[in-house]
Amino acid sequence: MSDLFEAAGLDQGASTPLAERLRPRSLDQVVGQDHLLKPDAPIGRMVGQRRLASMILWGPPGVGKTTIARLLAEATGHEFQQISAVFSGVADLKKAFETAKGRRASGKSTLLFVDEIHRFNRAQQDGFLPYVEQGVVTLVGATTENPSFEINAALLSRAQVFVLKRLDDAAMAQLLERAEALMGKSLPLAADARIALANLADGDGRYLLTLAEELFALEPGTPLDAKALGELLQKRAPAYDKDREEHYNLISALHKSIRGSDPDAALYWLARMVVGGEDLLFIARRLMRAAAEDIGLADPTALLIANAAKDAVHFIGPPEAELHLAQAVLHLATAPKSNAAYTAWKAARAAAQETGALGPPMHIRNAPTKLMKDLGYGAGYAYDHDADGGFSGQNYFPDGMARRQFYAPAGRGREAAIKERLEHWAKRRADSAGE
Repeated sequence: MSDLFEAAGLDQGASTPLAERLRPRSLDQVVGQDHLLKPDAPIGRMVGQRRLASMILWGPPGVGKTTIARLLAEATGHEFQQISAVFSGVADLKKAFETAKGRRASGKSTLLFVDEIHRFNRAQQDGFLPYVEQGVVTLVGATTENPSFEINAALLSRAQVFVLKRLDDAAMAQLLERAEALMGKSLPLAADARIALANLADGDGRYLLTLAEELFALEPGTPLDAKALGELLQKRAPAYDKDREEHYNLISALHKSIRGSDPDAALYWLARMVVGGEDLLFIARRLMRAAAEDIGLADPTALLIANAAKDAVHFIGPPEAELHLAQAVLHLATAPKSNAAYTAWKAARAAAQETGALGPPMHIRNAPTKLMKDLGYGAGYAYDHDADGGFSGQNYFPDGMARRQFYAPAGRGREAAIKERLEHWAKRRADSAGE
């Protein structure tokens, strides 16, 4: 044990953090990950059979990825070897593989735990492949980022991906109870402050125990309530990385809540993004997209309001423009919905690619010269304002292309009147064609 302290540059007398002292000693002590670790769960079955496959543990910080890897090695008879992609390079990888080869020659297996594996570049990740394929190491990688985006496809095909959950309220409460049992005293917290403490940790067990350790060192005269706790401890910024997966998850949640006509959920996701420090202009761009894609002509003012919110972001800026975005979100979420304009545009684009360079019929071509008139440009054009009801019913599609209907109004909001109008014009066209 003294060698471990020396390697880390620590004195044995240095106090060990509470989170380390409470690190589980067996897999059944790990909280919040029963969906993976129970005897009938995927990892639990591996342990029960004393076998181990390479895997990627994907989950937020502080949920037990490193602990699970250590305990897996112990439970399946593997030597545990750890490297971090943050501090390691090619030389460190080569050394790890050579060490594992030596163990294998003596009949021992190696579990190579790679923390923050997504930080290795593509070439470095490819370097794992032969050693994983040959069984020199059983790879257990840990990442907080979506493996689909950050891990090479070749490496992913040789490892199972297991998703660890952020710790729920029950798991957080269990950790606090263990901490109190170890310390031999209760946390100096009232009931509401205990809940607030778990909220501050936001699903991160390690951070929860770090906060608890600070509180154990206090000697308040009376238990702290939630307000006093908030004044004592710095609130943790929500986990939100603007160039990673969560950025896209939250904007997707906002857009889909608007589409689903749920103003409360939409406001919540907007607030999550704003609190996380998202660029307000990025949000405004998505609102303009939602206004056109999901509301369209059912409420044409939606696009105007989304654009006005965008202008407010430019003109006023944060934090005042947050209210303009909130108003726009509420308008879009409560507006009648139609994707008819969106589907019509996709269909029209597809038809344009399909039909190629068909020209307009002669009667709707402009004829600015005598030669063009002599060739028949503009001949037979019916000026719609002079027609009965302002509608001539002429054909405006290319000659040789059958009439197509791209736009089919949903009949909600203002599109109800548009649908009625289009049906009336379609009947007049049909009647004219039958004459």
